[in-house]
Amino acid sequence: MLFALSEEQAELASTVRSLLDKRADSAAVRAASTSEAGHDEALWSALCEQIGVAALPIPEEYDGFGASFFETAVVLEELGRSLAPSPLLATVVATEALLAGGTDEAKARLLPRIAAGEIVTVVLGDGPVLDGDRAGIVLAVRDDELVEVEGAAATWAESMDQSIRLAHVDLSTATLTPIGDGESARARAELVGAAATTALAVGLNDRAVAMTVAYAKERVQFGRPIGSFQALKHRMADMLALTEQSRSASWAASYALADGDADPGTAAFQVHAAASYTLDAAARIAGECVQLHGGIAITWEHDAHLVFKRAHALGQLFGAPHRHRALIDL
Repeated sequence: MLFALSEEQAELASTVRSLLDKRADSAAVRAASTSEAGHDEALWSALCEQIGVAALPIPEEYDGFGASFFETAVVLEELGRSLAPSPLLATVVATEALLAGGTDEAKARLLPRIAAGEIVTVVLGDGPVLDGDRAGIVLAVRDDELVEVEGAAATWAESMDQSIRLAHVDLSTATLTPIGDGESARARAELVGAAATTALAVGLNDRAVAMTVAYAKERVQFGRPIGSFQALKHRMADMLALTEQSRSASWAASYALADGDADPGTAAFQVHAAASYTLDAAARIAGECVQLHGGIAITWEHDAHLVFKRAHALGQLFGAPHRHRALIDL
């Protein structure tokens, strides 16, 4: 078995990375994170119009590309590497919930809007909601129903990682219109959300390793680049090993979710195992990134703190690593 990206998937990753390299450098990421929208709206439009990232998992009959969740995970990995704030995480989770539980009428009405780039989110519980105050389409799971929400009061929720937009969504005065099966929608949304965070984490790990290795080659101590010291070589090698193992686990989880014929229990196992390992690895790699950069890493001007914040935020969005371990049925 060849465990690698196909030619088309590699081209997708390359195209997204090229766009992000041009439009999402450190200054752009910081500006977008603190903007009113919480992301670069021009970049989001480019991702949707030029590459079609929101349309990837949507069937062609609803103006999508008819790809799978795996292709979206490829895009998320690149977004994780760049640290660019983006509504894609919220959008793909809500899209998959709608595909899993929505009625044909709801899919026909909402999916073309999502494919065109309209932000969508889904409320799964009482906690903060991804892009809840910026989404043009808001769904929610209430009891055993998937509902469309209109008129909800949403307020921005401050978070440690400013590049992930969260909001409190109050449904008490909103109009809730049933549009499908809530149980199926919730189950799919939770698994996709967890797998999506692993993809973001893999990209983040790549970024942390690259930053650390580059710095170790440039920083001189005792007349030598610090990267030449064996103890630091070992630590950076461990970071790389964790990253590659995380990638394998994340790809396996994403592939299982993308395979329509996969056993649901097997897919759930792959997702929980990947989240357990990958999110723990991200926290460790981010910590090593800070440690190996030394004092510069704790300054506001350096990006190490952005890596650290993102790693710990991802470990909370769709369940902490220990909670995923508890859900693995051996």
